[in-house]
Amino acid sequence: MRVLGFTPAFWPTVISIPCFLVALALGTWQVQRLHWKEGLIAERTAQLTATPVPLPANPPPEDPALDFRRVTVTGTFLHDKELYLAARSLRGNPGYDVVTPLRRDDGRVVLVDRGWVPPERKMPDKRAEGQVGGRVSIDGIARTRFRKGYFQPDNDVAKNVWFWIDLGAMGRATGVEPLPVLIEAGADTTPGGTPKGGQTRIDLVNNHLSYVVTWYSVALTVAVIYVVWHRQREKAGVAR
Repeated sequence: MRVLGFTPAFWPTVISIPCFLVALALGTWQVQRLHWKEGLIAERTAQLTATPVPLPANPPPEDPALDFRRVTVTGTFLHDKELYLAARSLRGNPGYDVVTPLRRDDGRVVLVDRGWVPPERKMPDKRAEGQVGGRVSIDGIARTRFRKGYFQPDNDVAKNVWFWIDLGAMGRATGVEPLPVLIEAGADTTPGGTPKGGQTRIDLVNNHLSYVVTWYSVALTVAVIYVVWHRQREKAGVAR
């Protein structure tokens, strides 16, 4: 049967058609992923730029509506229960994020990532000006969903060095029962500038458009090669 002016050869057809369909399917899937990522970016941008709202009294675990939402919370820091999260600053410098329990006025406790410090200022006595006492108000970003990265080491509870946020384990280590949310403090929230707040990473990598172009280009290339090869075969007088 002649198609597009030539008779398809068996093996080139058996190989080319699945390759074409797979590349086409992957390109279409990446289009869907592109729309999903654009919607997620728009949603996160809206949450981050919205007017801060008070942290709910009892937020549900892993609440997607609260994740990356600007919130305010008032209470007293429990500085004697600091936790140290191995982290890099937004400029890529190694150090620690200081995570401190905050006891709210209603008695509930929420963990607050107060910000980044260099290794030489990890201990509280090296940044005494930032150890604010009494009642404080925090304006920050709520985080509700955490997962251990594939290459992240296990938390070293004995040494109080943490590599990923595990609210349950952090609560047990400090002897408090925290709410299922972490507040990442905003910039300029600490006297003396240490810890340095405003370390929330909000960028979402969106390479899906390039993937769309890549996979659709592969599908087009397979189709072109398939047609050109058969037409040259016909012109060369290859037996049908």
